[in-house]
Amino acid sequence: MRAVTWQGKKDVSVEQVPDPVIEQPTDAIIRVTTTNICGSDLHLYEPLAAFMDKGDVLGHETMGIVEEVGSQCGDLRVGDRVSIPFQISCGHCWMCEHELYTQCETTQVRDQGSGAALFGFSKLYGQVPGGQAEFLRVPHAQFTHIKLPDGPADDRFAYLSDILPTAWQGVAYADVPEGGTLVVLGLGPIGDFACRIAQHLGHRVIGVDLVTDRLARATARGIEVIDLTALNDVSLGDAIRGMTDGRGPDSVLDAVGMEAHGSPVTTVVQKAAGLLPSSIAAPIMEHAGVDRLGALHSAIDVVRRGGTISLSGVYGGMADPMPMMTMFDKQIQLRMGQCNVKRWIDDIMPLLGDDDPLGCDTFATHRLPLEGAPDAYRAFQEKADGHIKVQLKP
Repeated sequence: MRAVTWQGKKDVSVEQVPDPVIEQPTDAIIRVTTTNICGSDLHLYEPLAAFMDKGDVLGHETMGIVEEVGSQCGDLRVGDRVSIPFQISCGHCWMCEHELYTQCETTQVRDQGSGAALFGFSKLYGQVPGGQAEFLRVPHAQFTHIKLPDGPADDRFAYLSDILPTAWQGVAYADVPEGGTLVVLGLGPIGDFACRIAQHLGHRVIGVDLVTDRLARATARGIEVIDLTALNDVSLGDAIRGMTDGRGPDSVLDAVGMEAHGSPVTTVVQKAAGLLPSSIAAPIMEHAGVDRLGALHSAIDVVRRGGTISLSGVYGGMADPMPMMTMFDKQIQLRMGQCNVKRWIDDIMPLLGDDDPLGCDTFATHRLPLEGAPDAYRAFQEKADGHIKVQLKP
């Protein structure tokens, strides 16, 4: 089959790889109809390259049709239309029973000290082949699937595997009080959806970014926005405090993560580590790695005293400096983590009806054949040509 494979730092290509096969009775094989490029994939493209091997199949946002099932796949049947959550979880361990599916005790990657295995996401999370391919093997398919109705085009459900529930969890973790204000830092796909969800729930939303296309998308939906390039000598914190009675918003959602702009020293450190052989760079990242913390530090500054910060952007550093005195003094609550996808599906599915209030049908900016992936990765990382959300059609 054809698949998008990692070949080196900032180098992906579409190659022929072996077709997946049933390996365990709880496996299923999915014929992929739509798979997306996620912002998290860009972390593998460059800063987390030390944890990748040449030929790894990428992708963790996948939907399609069941082609084959093992003997213990529950009610999953050949021909079912499904979305595949990005984490692999058994559904019956202690963590899964508490809806902490990203901590599944059956699939935890213990040799890396990591939570549940993820599709297409490096040695850190099990090195499981991903879904940017014609077919995908789904382990623990008896639970790791979301059944979808026939009828609406893929766009309606293409984001259930990751970014839509991730945005939903981010807003839920932000704990915005009734009548409160949420600031969303970063208007990429997750930040964009977070704004739409918070707006739908009746909160005041302020989106922050510096990319014109992203700001325009939010503005078109009636979201208040702040363009970081237009602040001049005013700090972001002061600008937002000026919009929120001088105290700041009740909640801030950081949808940026480890690759924030405005962290030049850390950028140099990350790039220097990326030049080392993986055998040397990986231990450095695991024990002394640092992130670009511009967005998180902004969130700490912006949020009101006693407010809540929700982290949806991915961080991977193990030695990040944090302003603990400020966080303690401001009495900030901080919540974070990979999304427990299936926990939120019952909340989200009613919003995927014919009225499409979250705008899923028109959310993608680019729809490409699988062969378009290399150029799309480059353009997405460079935020070029309006690349905000890319769908790949195998």
